[in-house]
Amino acid sequence: MTASQPETDGRTAGWCLTVTPQGTGAVGIGLAGRWRLEEGLPAVEAVLARLPPDLACLFFDTRELTAWDTGLLTLLASLLAESRRRGIQVDEAGLPAGVRHLLAMAAAAPDQRLATRTRPRQGLVSQVGAAAIDFFRGLPAMLAFLGEIILAAGRLATGRARFRASDLWLEIEEVGPKALIIVSVIAFLVGLILAYLGADQLRLVGAQIFIADLVAIGMVREVGALMTGIIIAGRTGAAFAAQLGTMQVNEEIDAFRALGIPAVEFLVLPRMLALLLMVPLLTLYAAFVGMLAGLLVAVTIFDIGMFEYYTETVRALSIKHFVVGLSKGSVYGAMVAFAGCLRGMQCGRSAEAVGEAATSAVVTGILLITITASIMTIVFYRLGI
Repeated sequence: MTASQPETDGRTAGWCLTVTPQGTGAVGIGLAGRWRLEEGLPAVEAVLARLPPDLACLFFDTRELTAWDTGLLTLLASLLAESRRRGIQVDEAGLPAGVRHLLAMAAAAPDQRLATRTRPRQGLVSQVGAAAIDFFRGLPAMLAFLGEIILAAGRLATGRARFRASDLWLEIEEVGPKALIIVSVIAFLVGLILAYLGADQLRLVGAQIFIADLVAIGMVREVGALMTGIIIAGRTGAAFAAQLGTMQVNEEIDAFRALGIPAVEFLVLPRMLALLLMVPLLTLYAAFVGMLAGLLVAVTIFDIGMFEYYTETVRALSIKHFVVGLSKGSVYGAMVAFAGCLRGMQCGRSAEAVGEAATSAVVTGILLITITASIMTIVFYRLGI
């Protein structure tokens, strides 16, 4: 192997670049001194221009390298990418171990994004079929998680659970009072829509006073619980999944298990109980706001007296309507907590997985709410409630 005269650049700066042709299609690049951004590093085009066109092999010598940062990484990443494009064999053994590790990570990230974006598009039927298969494949894990929650609840009831009451109060504050604004807005608008729709039809038979019956029963029995459940699924269910998913990424849940602390008791139970306690109250609140919206429409638009509307509302409502609404609110809250915690505990080990877990929690929560709403409506109808 015969060596040619090396070309050196950057001696006046803090860094030094030496290109040494070896005469057999190989070139050695020597990196010495400080390769940091503030040193005015050379552009990658200038380095590439100094490489021979028939280059077949490239290796590095960094024995005199004293300091480096992302400026060196950017240069090397571009140099390696160009080498791969030109089919040049690169020997990275001469680079520092930290540089090699970061370059490997940088090379892996674009491949991962590319794999996601180039996923072949599927038709609607294929997507529905894939979703159904995923659901049934995930069913055993869902049942196992449900079993863990039931066992943890049993240990809590007997005073043997690793559970902090302060966590429960924090969750109650997060899912209850802080959700009042969004629940108020949605419930008011839904009550407004119900009143207008009902009045439009009832006006045909001159029975506009029954707007009160329609809004009161609809909000207390069905709509209040359903809208609250959907709001909580989008707001709190996603937050639960993101919180637990982030803990999964940071290996905090692994740390709990290593310390012998059951994650379900310590993390899932406070969230589950908070929603079980707060969603029925939010359901009642949503029903009340919806009835206020109906009262506003009836009094201001359709000239119904306030006392007359109030009397008709009280006459229409009975205990069974509140029982149905509160029971549905409790079940919807449990479904949202279950979906959020399940997806959070199943989260992968990357930031992208946290986003996917939050999205999946919302979808799963709304799906479970829809299914349970249908079942409970049929059951209550059969029972005559």
